[in-house]
Amino acid sequence: MDQGSAETGSATGGVKILLRLEGLTLFAGMVMLYACWEGSWLVFALLFFVPDLSFLAYLADARFGALIYNAAHSYMAPVALLTLGFGLASPLTLSIAMIWLAHIGFDRALGYGLKYSAGFGFTHLGRIGRQKDA
Repeated sequence: MDQGSAETGSATGGVKILLRLEGLTLFAGMVMLYACWEGSWLVFALLFFVPDLSFLAYLADARFGALIYNAAHSYMAPVALLTLGFGLASPLTLSIAMIWLAHIGFDRALGYGLKYSAGFGFTHLGRIGRQKDA
């Protein structure tokens, strides 16, 4: 384990692989569910990267950036939205929740995890970016 992993508590080895495979599974599952749901692919394309706008919070500072990014990339809000969508029988709410969850799964599959306040490149799945091998 490198020093960065020790300081930020990031996953390594088989656990890291499992977490990334879970992300891939979530992404594939949500895309298939969205297809079965017959959701608009235009809406999917327009909304898929919206959660990534949360990285703009890093313009304030790393701590605030991590807080906002993690809020947008945690399962809690989209699962609550999915539940609300089912409860209210709201197709748009369900579509947004599925797209949001697909985005989170996609990010996790690529290794973009939840952020630590040490900086954008420090995630629960390990370091990302140019400093990764530093």
